[in-house]
Amino acid sequence: MDKGEMHERLVRENGPALTVAKIAEPVLGDLGFRLVRVRISGQGNSELQVMAEREDGTLTIEDCVAITRALSPVLDVEDPIAGKYRLEISSPGIDRPLVRPCDFENNAGDVAKIELREALAGRRRFKGRLEGFEDGEVRIYVKPDDGSDDDVLIGLPFRQIHDAKLVMTDELFEKSRKAAKSGAPSDGSELD
Repeated sequence: MDKGEMHERLVRENGPALTVAKIAEPVLGDLGFRLVRVRISGQGNSELQVMAEREDGTLTIEDCVAITRALSPVLDVEDPIAGKYRLEISSPGIDRPLVRPCDFENNAGDVAKIELREALAGRRRFKGRLEGFEDGEVRIYVKPDDGSDDDVLIGLPFRQIHDAKLVMTDELFEKSRKAAKSGAPSDGSELD
């Protein structure tokens, strides 16, 4: 998989959220951001959440303001959502969704929950410690079905993933806290 494919987002949206994602991606790209996810909740007076990040995983309050100023007028013209809505720009947070192959690489060692579109060896849901990404598969250490204590390394086909996110653990919280203290790139979770 080449570098471009490692950063390609696995599209998860459908309906109006997919339309918003198609509108938002080029606007975000022009500003130097990547789209993580679009969610629409509520009816009538909906909330439109656009989750974004810089390539290094950060997102500041100033970034949210810049994205809002650029994206809001485009959404007003394109009008992808029926009725009124409130636009919210947010960071992925500490327990972020994993939507690109590079997300699994960058978070190797962290615990994640992954749900597949179709069962693999009788299972659709997996929880374990990420090992990374290789040959089109997310590599993750999971508890075996036989009940033994030793985790086994398995590969889950990236294209079969329906949903994936980091699990909030003390280790993940501490890692994020240290990154924020040192000024090192983090996931912008200080906004959550």
